[in-house]
Amino acid sequence: MLNQETVKSIGRKPAAKKGKAVLTAVLRWFILLSIGYIVVYPLFYMISSSLSSRESFLDPNCVWIPKSLTTYNFKFMWGVMDYGKAFLSTIKTEMVSALIEVASCAIAAYGFARFKFRGRGFLTACLFLTILIPSPMLIVPLMNNFSHLDVLGIFGLFNKLTGIDLRLNLLGTSWTFWLPSLFASGLKSGILIYIYIQFFKGLPYELEEAAWIDGATPLRTFVSIAVPSSSVVILTVTVFSVIWHWNDYFLATMYMEKDYPLAVTMNKINDLINYAGIYLTPDKPEGLAYLMCGCLMFIIPPLVFYLIVQHWFVESIDRVGITG
Repeated sequence: MLNQETVKSIGRKPAAKKGKAVLTAVLRWFILLSIGYIVVYPLFYMISSSLSSRESFLDPNCVWIPKSLTTYNFKFMWGVMDYGKAFLSTIKTEMVSALIEVASCAIAAYGFARFKFRGRGFLTACLFLTILIPSPMLIVPLMNNFSHLDVLGIFGLFNKLTGIDLRLNLLGTSWTFWLPSLFASGLKSGILIYIYIQFFKGLPYELEEAAWIDGATPLRTFVSIAVPSSSVVILTVTVFSVIWHWNDYFLATMYMEKDYPLAVTMNKINDLINYAGIYLTPDKPEGLAYLMCGCLMFIIPPLVFYLIVQHWFVESIDRVGITG
């Protein structure tokens, strides 16, 4: 028979465990809500400010929910930013480059990960150098190269011999983005190749060996075996590439002479608002609404894209069953 003290101690153990579990859940929710508030606060503030009228800004009682809503801020910033033209330029220049880079980096990474060839170590070191060296350090040779595009010095030699300059000037065109992406040397391509390499190294060799026995070439093996098994990493790389190209303004400022993408427009948003006759001063609070509205118009497309891709990303993990 158990004595009374033993029964009480047994009864206290489940209560202590339950109290500990409740305290852990409370702390977990507190941490998650705190981090969520820090992350989401800027977005909520931009939405509230973008929809606020001038009267709402002048009313000190309006902080989160404006008394009167307006869409005039969006109409005003659409014209100030020339949003339609800048958006199409972003799609044409940056997004096309991003998608080309996703494909070209996959091909380059597959060669690094699955084949042994002479000079592989040297090329791997060069790959890491492209990751470590920032674009501003290479902008002078890049500008010189794109202003006098040559092929192995052949056009330059022809110019010296005949005086006829066949070198092309690609500055101010989208080819300054498309060509590097085509050869897997575009914006942050080294990081994308590295992500692909780490994934391809985890693919079973038996699948490729079976394809080779059936007479498949390396290209056919890549297209038929590697690519269908790599939907997870392709989606991940696509997200990185699209977001990085969407936010890129340095290279666009250097290469483009007109038809700037949205990132360059955002970099000049204060000047654009000033040119429209609106100054960010305390006596003109609507200037802050215009500024927040421009920021919101800039982040909405990649935010929507990310939400859509995230849905397919989760489904692809369940379907393929490979996490890399």
